[in-house]
Amino acid sequence: MMPELTWSVVDLRLRHIFTIARGSRTVVPTVLVRFTHDGVTGYGEASPLARYGESVATIAAFLGRINSSVIADFADPDAFLDLVGALAPGNGSAKAAVDIALHDWIGKRTDTPVWKYFGIERPEAPPSSITIGIDEPDVVERKLEEAGAFATLKVKMGMPGDRDFLLTVRKFTTKPIRVDANEGWRTREEAIDHLRWLAGMGVELVEQPLPAGDPEGIAWLRERTEIPLYADEDILGYPDLVRVAGAYDGVNIKLMKSGGLREARRLIGAARNLGLKIMIGCMIETSVGISAAAQLAPLADATDLDGALLVLNDPFEGVVAQDGQIHLGDFAGIGARPGVA
Repeated sequence: MMPELTWSVVDLRLRHIFTIARGSRTVVPTVLVRFTHDGVTGYGEASPLARYGESVATIAAFLGRINSSVIADFADPDAFLDLVGALAPGNGSAKAAVDIALHDWIGKRTDTPVWKYFGIERPEAPPSSITIGIDEPDVVERKLEEAGAFATLKVKMGMPGDRDFLLTVRKFTTKPIRVDANEGWRTREEAIDHLRWLAGMGVELVEQPLPAGDPEGIAWLRERTEIPLYADEDILGYPDLVRVAGAYDGVNIKLMKSGGLREARRLIGAARNLGLKIMIGCMIETSVGISAAAQLAPLADATDLDGALLVLNDPFEGVVAQDGQIHLGDFAGIGARPGVA
């Protein structure tokens, strides 16, 4: 029988309202993909973000293009993923869902964890941070209590009054902080003012302090701050990596941006060759997307794989950053399996 590719939409309910520089959300839709053949099912996930031109509708339209003539080449993973990648430009998370499901299927079929499939020798990964979205002081205190033993926090900034928000976080904890501005600081002058203020706040690094597409501005900032600067929205694929090399200290690589495990693995190698530090990050995702990204975590300098922990109704179980620690183990495939939401 021919392989079958099916998908469904799940609305993920968040533990708290999630506010970043681009807005607030309480529910996040995600698309779960199933690749089934010979009685084995591989799971994948597409978490759409309007910032990259994706929605549930665009993902469904893209997946609908994968007909029998495309899927017939699945036995050659590279040829199959090349065909999928050529179906349309962009559509990073839709391509990631197919890539993840295929790798999960291969791993299950061969009884091999994906991290081993990629030739990673030891499943030891850097601890993950946990994200603290912008919120009121009483909610911030509750979020920090829920963060438990996580050793590092990722604090969202990039909005008016965000210094007060970070000061609120600091009132309750002395843990190291990574700041994510999500392109919210609009000018070099605004960004350097914030960076100079953050220098005395126990900040390990800052992600995307300026809108994407301004490597000269990032280089200007980097000359004036000792805080490491990481690219996030600036990086989708290899051309972006080349464009920003020399400006940033590191890059946040996410499966949903890069198009899946295969491309993320290539980006990690290319970033290393360019002298960049590596963070493996995520969107708000179920344990499918997080378990997949975790397979590459041993290759990173830092991880931010908390997306599933922000969700109340995750329909899967898998590799999670329990108290910040990522335990890959020897689960075949990506290590995600249906659970009870």
